[in-house]
Amino acid sequence: MRLVLDTNVVVSALLWHGTPNTLLKTVSAKDTAFFTSSPLLAELADVLSRSKLQAQIAAVQLSVLELIGIYSASAIKVNPLSLPRTAPDPDDDVVIGTALAAEAEFIVTGDRTLLSVAQYQSVKIITVAEALQMLEQSRSK
Repeated sequence: MRLVLDTNVVVSALLWHGTPNTLLKTVSAKDTAFFTSSPLLAELADVLSRSKLQAQIAAVQLSVLELIGIYSASAIKVNPLSLPRTAPDPDDDVVIGTALAAEAEFIVTGDRTLLSVAQYQSVKIITVAEALQMLEQSRSK
């Protein structure tokens, strides 16, 4: 399974122990790969540098650079495709462009605006819970 994790999912996975963290650990299985791009890594750096997350970053005892390194070491980096305006939020177009470049099956997000797109070409846009369920189903076959 080929996945692109939206930045909100990556932040949650790196800083907390909920379902996004479970997904990040599950994705490291050999039948699953996830992808990122330079713009998504830049967005991750920006979000992790925000003051509202500093207490949680201190709690995990890692720096922003270490967190980005952990994530980028686990993801395959691609160059996103340029798209015409596609998503309701123009910032989401790079997520879709990354997924298309990676030939991903799914974008995993918690962003309701991006979820409202539902699908772009062959890429389905799903929640973390849906991604975990699909991974479980694919492995039980």
